[in-house]
Amino acid sequence: MHSIDRDLIARCRAGDADAERALYDTHVDRIYRLVYRMAGDGDLAEDFTQDTFIRAFARLDQFRGDSSLATWLHTIAVSVTLNGMRKVKRIGLRTSDLTDLAETPLLAAESRALPPDLRSRLYQAIDTLSEKLRPVYIMHDIEGYTHEEIGETLGIPVGTSKARLFDARAKLRTALAPFAGDYSA
Repeated sequence: MHSIDRDLIARCRAGDADAERALYDTHVDRIYRLVYRMAGDGDLAEDFTQDTFIRAFARLDQFRGDSSLATWLHTIAVSVTLNGMRKVKRIGLRTSDLTDLAETPLLAAESRALPPDLRSRLYQAIDTLSEKLRPVYIMHDIEGYTHEEIGETLGIPVGTSKARLFDARAKLRTALAPFAGDYSA
């Protein structure tokens, strides 16, 4: 664990509000992006992000430092999001447009070139992935996490992460196959 994180955690545990704000500011953007991509809705993402930090601050004494603070926060975020999605039973269409995600490193250039109907179909296909496959796909192919980070965050072996990513990509290829002829280069 980084000494900066260790210092922030110690100050937070001592009740330092400035340290809590610094910890929040350091991690909120990446947590929100991950949650947004999993939930597909800005309002839900804001709620789940807030819930993530509420839970993290309430359980900060339980953080042992076995993993990085970022990994621990991402684990909480994934759990909060999956549980929240079960509660709202939301599997519908995404309300966002892929252009909102222009800063996404792995999809940005490709997605801007996609016609709107294919973009919409891609999001529908991602939304239909199972609760086991969707987080791995989003974390790896959209957010750029390594399989080691995904395994640590989701509590699964690296090999399982790789297998789930393979399965998710296969399901997306199948779901998007009807569009292949229309949009091939």
